[in-house]
Amino acid sequence: MSTITLSKSDAAGVRTDAVVIGVVKLGGGVTLPAGTESLNAAYGGKLVEVLSGLGATGKTGEVTKVPGPKPGKSANLIAVGLGAAPDGALKTEDLRTAAGTGVRAAKTTQSVAFALPTPDAECIRAIAEGALLGRYSFTAYKSSSDGSTDAPGDLAVLTDLARTKEAKAALERAEVTADAVRQVRDWVNTPPSDLNPADFAAHALKLGKEYGVKVEVLDEKALTKGGYGGILGVGQGSSNPPRLIRISYAPKKPVTHLAFVGKGITFDSGGLSLKTASGMISMKADMAGAAAVIGATVAIARLGLPVQVTTYAAMAENMPSGSAARPSDVLTMYGGKTVEVLNTDAEGRLVLGDALVRASEDQPDLIVDVATLTGACVVALGTKVAGAFANTDTARDRVVDAAIAAGEAMWPLPIPAEMLEKLRSHSKVADLANITGEPWGGALAAAAFLGDFVADGIDWVHLDVAGPAFNEGGASGYTPAGGTGYAVRTLVELAASAS
Repeated sequence: MSTITLSKSDAAGVRTDAVVIGVVKLGGGVTLPAGTESLNAAYGGKLVEVLSGLGATGKTGEVTKVPGPKPGKSANLIAVGLGAAPDGALKTEDLRTAAGTGVRAAKTTQSVAFALPTPDAECIRAIAEGALLGRYSFTAYKSSSDGSTDAPGDLAVLTDLARTKEAKAALERAEVTADAVRQVRDWVNTPPSDLNPADFAAHALKLGKEYGVKVEVLDEKALTKGGYGGILGVGQGSSNPPRLIRISYAPKKPVTHLAFVGKGITFDSGGLSLKTASGMISMKADMAGAAAVIGATVAIARLGLPVQVTTYAAMAENMPSGSAARPSDVLTMYGGKTVEVLNTDAEGRLVLGDALVRASEDQPDLIVDVATLTGACVVALGTKVAGAFANTDTARDRVVDAAIAAGEAMWPLPIPAEMLEKLRSHSKVADLANITGEPWGGALAAAAFLGDFVADGIDWVHLDVAGPAFNEGGASGYTPAGGTGYAVRTLVELAASAS
């Protein structure tokens, strides 16, 4: 596993296998940002000419490799395009992406130093996060694997701020957050045969003991006794029974109380409303929301942030069998509301409905749920952007702002009032149906359904992360193929900004 440190070493003389630098696009050419002066001098002041001669344009994500100024005796350079910086300032996300791109371009066993601009501690944190997350790879099921999820080469951020308190705090937060993201990626990438609801609950219990957070698990008997009809209804078709995980972190004198709720469908076949064969392939990732809220809660606790967090992860496996819920079955949800199930593949909202009612009973200041909920949201926003829905603009903006600060793409979407009315009117026998029966506005209808299970007077934000939670394409920047760990950084930033 990689370690990362801060160093005041000169970029031209640091002992490492590779040095990552940035290249900024400038007009028809390129220029070098701060932090590369000594390297430029080592190349006789002609590093820009060398890079340009090798075809570097400064385009975001572009990689140009250059032998060290003293071949065989000095570190090789990995120059990463940062794009244009018209106002002279680079965004932290540019630096995070560059660090991830640079570390992926290095050999997996190489030590790497980062000579990217670090004008403040936030830039240091972004570089460290990008480096740690970019080095991740999931090889647990490769025959040659030792079980590690990243390479052993040491990493170092080169900065004049290395010895400051702010820089050290930034590095700690980057390490803890990246560790949580890597854990979430591992869970999402694990085959569903090895991560059913009971397995997931066992992981949560282990983390709770390790980091001193309280973890409670409701098994199928406790769920039945408590009246959690949504979770039980979704899970009744599987031989692997459902679970509801509750995690609580309660520091002294918290400044606010956040509740996180996550969708944890460890595999989604669609139930009797069966998905297509190709549509099932990535459905091990349908628990990414639950993984994210668990990972974020543990990270917040490890960082000692003065924010109370109560988290619910609703876990079930949605399978077809003789005992599975049927279209037209009516479920009595936790709290007493009834739902007619007209599509068993709209199951995430059912487990979340139970968990949202339970979370409301804790009377938090804000509830944020995270769910790979609808393909409709992917149609609307693509595979890189999450949709943000809320019952107040203030709550939504607060979470979107945290996402922007964390470098996770998110876009606000509405919850039209008529969507809830359609859900109510579409069932002739229950309080509401789990779908509207219309082929459009699916993400909006799902958000309206969830909102009906949040108690009046509690701010609530729903994040539909069906697109960005699982990358079915190739790796880029600090984002690998497979599980991405999306939303962990947003939730940690939300808690940090509240403190």
